[in-house]
Amino acid sequence: MRAPLLLLVPLVVLLGCCGAQNDTEPVLLEGKCLVVCDSSPSAESGVSASLGISVRSAGGSVAFSAVRGTNHEPSEMSNKSMTIYFDQVLVNVGNHFDSKRSVFKAPRRGIYSFCFHVVKVYNRQTIQVNLMQNEYPVISAFAGDQDVTREAASNGVLLHLEREDRVYLKLERGTLMGGWKYSTFSGFLVFPL
Repeated sequence: MRAPLLLLVPLVVLLGCCGAQNDTEPVLLEGKCLVVCDSSPSAESGVSASLGISVRSAGGSVAFSAVRGTNHEPSEMSNKSMTIYFDQVLVNVGNHFDSKRSVFKAPRRGIYSFCFHVVKVYNRQTIQVNLMQNEYPVISAFAGDQDVTREAASNGVLLHLEREDRVYLKLERGTLMGGWKYSTFSGFLVFPL
């Protein structure tokens, strides 16, 4: 008779904590278990629809950081899309940054942080870099001082992304020559929604 009682105690504690929460507040337990109380759970949510509880892994970390390993933009790529390519990936937690296309694809809905630094070296031409969400520019940065031998177009932003939204950098104006290994593109999930 003791074994069923021991199994029932954690369930009562779990149900007790869920009764105190509203429909949107997750309860984070020790370790990597995220319990979300839901008044209208779906069949895909996990543990038990009758209890109104869904359990998800809290180990869904997402982060990337990449640098340019080449000094010049490959003309066969940049002439088509003007995407700025980052071919050396330093961090890719979750593998959501595609190094072949230099595009980050959001694995889930949430708030994400992005920053970039695109350096031009010995280039008297102004560059404009746009951070793109899907096909739309969100923020821009310029580097255009003709008397400086090195200059960075830098910016950062928090974005609300939906699942599978794509984020990348586009060279809107100018050409990239130089600045390799000083040009970076990074991002991470701040929190899921």
